[in-house]
Amino acid sequence: MLIFLVILLLLVLTPLGLLFYYDAQLHRVNALASYPGRPGSTPGTTWLIVGTDSRDDLTQEEKDRLTTGDSDGARTDTIMLAHLPRSGTPMLISIPRDLYVPIPGMGSHKINAAFNEGGPQLLVRAVEGLSGLRIDHYAEIGFGGFDRLVDAVGGVQMCLDLPLRDPLAGLNLPAGCQRLDGAQALGLVRTRAFPNADLARVVNQRKFMTALMKRAASPAVLLNPFRLIPFLNGAVGALTVDDGDHLWDLGWLAFRLRGGPVTTTVPTGGSDYTVDGDSLLPDQSTTDFFDYLRRGKPVPAELLSDAGGAVS
Repeated sequence: MLIFLVILLLLVLTPLGLLFYYDAQLHRVNALASYPGRPGSTPGTTWLIVGTDSRDDLTQEEKDRLTTGDSDGARTDTIMLAHLPRSGTPMLISIPRDLYVPIPGMGSHKINAAFNEGGPQLLVRAVEGLSGLRIDHYAEIGFGGFDRLVDAVGGVQMCLDLPLRDPLAGLNLPAGCQRLDGAQALGLVRTRAFPNADLARVVNQRKFMTALMKRAASPAVLLNPFRLIPFLNGAVGALTVDDGDHLWDLGWLAFRLRGGPVTTTVPTGGSDYTVDGDSLLPDQSTTDFFDYLRRGKPVPAELLSDAGGAVS
């Protein structure tokens, strides 16, 4: 009986110990700082998910292999909201980086300028100002981290409607269903080689994000220590989260998104030329879209857009 109790205790404590160990390894930043006029609590839970072009953790050999170039600093390549309502289907929402919005202390600019000039805190303020939603969690990943995270789960199965070739992104993929490794996946989410460029790219990014969450939350990863441990190592090495976020928050996010969220791009009034060049302008449809989310109501189909891109 004593041996049975000891074994049972080890089976309980070992996973808990690993959970707290890996949670302590996460990179953290004070992204969700308080400020005057910040939105109060809004229905559901909202994540701000940021992909940057940071190359800080890449060797020169890795930069060459991933075709990332050598730019310094970090700019936002991807801005998404993962909105988890209290009931109903979660949403994965792309915010185009060319969306022209007020940025505190800067006037109106493309929204990616917020991160470029003020890091996560200023981007959070700009997104909260645009949406009226309170951001509850923050996650950020750079080029190298993304590559390693995908490889850690053994790649991600994707189906492409057309062949993709983009030397600038190191991308050369045939049409059809295939398992993408980290380098190929990075090329897919980076490429803008489409007639409508960034608007097609964000569709690919959402679909890949959904497939990655499904893979990460699958028994093939969670029940296989040869996948799970590398995945946890990859996640804690790749991700930066807010000071108040934990590994179990990320696990819950993956669990909620694994079944297929509603995916869409924030509606806009179309493009216009601004001091920042060609930009996308918010209009009444943008306001209406976020108003439904703020009130905890389903967004009508006419405000959703998931067309374009190269992924089935």
